[in-house]
Amino acid sequence: MAEATDVVLQLPPNAPRVRPNAFTRWLGRTVLRLGGWRMVGSFPDIPKLVLIGAPHSSNWDGVWGLCAKLALGLDIRILGKDSLFRIPLLGTVLRRMGIIPVDRSKARGVVEQSVALIRSNPRFWYGLAPEGTRKQVERWKTGFWKIAKAADVPILPAYFHYGQRVVGIGPLFHAGDDMQADIARIQAWYREVSQGRNHDV
Repeated sequence: MAEATDVVLQLPPNAPRVRPNAFTRWLGRTVLRLGGWRMVGSFPDIPKLVLIGAPHSSNWDGVWGLCAKLALGLDIRILGKDSLFRIPLLGTVLRRMGIIPVDRSKARGVVEQSVALIRSNPRFWYGLAPEGTRKQVERWKTGFWKIAKAADVPILPAYFHYGQRVVGIGPLFHAGDDMQADIARIQAWYREVSQGRNHDV
C-alpha cells in the first residue's frame, strides 16, 4: 500500500473539492502531524461514491477524520446525528463542514434522500459510519450498501488504525446482488487492516 510523502494523500482530478483555502488545509495537516497521524492508500479517480469509515470506536474518529478532510480540501458529505444540530452555533459549523443531519428513526427516508443527492450532483462523495454507533456491534447497519446499490456507485472503505496512527484508504467494492455477502466481504477486509481506539472491528 503506497504511502504519501506528506501526512495526507493527493486527490485525483475527479474527486469533489471545496473552495481552496490555504489556512484550513494548513490547519488540518498541522493537527494530523502534531498528533502523529498520516494517510496511506490512494483515492480512486471517480466523481461519485459512498465512503464508509470503520471502526467507529471513539469521538476521536471525528477529529482525525475532519482534520484529514480539511487537509485534503475534500468536499465530502457526511451523515451526523440530528441532535447535534439543535445547538445553533454547532449546527451552523457542522453544515459548513458538509455534515448532513440525519434522523435515525427514519432510516428508509435517509436512504432515499441520500440516493437523490448523489444522482442530482455531478460530483458527490458521501460518507458514513456503517456501524452507526461508537459501541462495538455484531452487525453493521445496511444503509450504506442500499445507498450505493440504488445510486449505482461503488463503496470506498476508509479505516482508522490507532496503533499505527493511520487513516487508510482501501480498494473499491461494488455492490452485487447479495447484500449480506457483500457486507461480510467488506468486514473481512477491515479485520485485516483496522484497529479502533476502543475495539477492533
